[in-house]
Amino acid sequence: MDSILEKQIVLSLNRSWQPIGIMTVRKAIVAMAGGIDGQHPALGMDIELADDETLQIATPVKWDDWLKLPVRDQDLSIMTPHGPIRAPTVIICHNYNKVPMKMPRLSPANIWHRDGGMCQYSGRKLTRAEGNLDHVNPRSRGGKDTWENLVLSHKDINSMKGNRTNKEAGLTLIRKPAAPPATPVSFSIREAKHRHWRPFLHS
Repeated sequence: MDSILEKQIVLSLNRSWQPIGIMTVRKAIVAMAGGIDGQHPALGMDIELADDETLQIATPVKWDDWLKLPVRDQDLSIMTPHGPIRAPTVIICHNYNKVPMKMPRLSPANIWHRDGGMCQYSGRKLTRAEGNLDHVNPRSRGGKDTWENLVLSHKDINSMKGNRTNKEAGLTLIRKPAAPPATPVSFSIREAKHRHWRPFLHS
C-alpha cells in the first residue's frame, strides 16, 4: 500500500475556495471518487505555479478526468493496477460553502495571547520570565482549569496570593476572564505542507 495515501498533504477548500481543513490523500481520493454516498463531493485541483510560486492555473477537475491527468516530474503519484495517478494536493468541496469555526485550545500560550502578555491584577506588561498562570478560584478551593478561571499574573503577585481568593488577598482583576471567540479554521492553517497550498492560505 502506498504510504503517500496516509500523508496529510491535501488542503480542502469550500466552494468559494476558502481553506476549511486538511486531510490525507486517501480521504481526498475517496471524496473525489464518489464519497461514502456516491455523490462526488469533491473536485481535484489541477494546479500549476510559476517559478515565484504565484498561481498560474487552478482548474477544478472531476474524478474521471483526474485519472487522465499526466503525472508531472514535480507530482507525487499513487500506483494503481492501471498505472500511476497524480496524488491530489488541493481539493474543492463543491457542495459546501461554509467556513468551520474553531475554538482556541486552552493552553498557557493562548492564555498569554488572550491577556496580551499583561498581568491581570497590576496591568503590567510581563516578560516570559515574570509571568505565570493564576487560578482566580484556587484549585484547593475547587477551581478548575478553564478560560474563565485562568489569568496571566506576575509571579510575585501569584505567590503572594497563594491559595486565597482574590477577595481574601485584596486583589481585583482588570477584566473578567472569558473564553476567546471562535475563529475560522482557515486562520489556523498557516503552514503549507505542499507548495500548491500557498496561493490559498492567509498571509
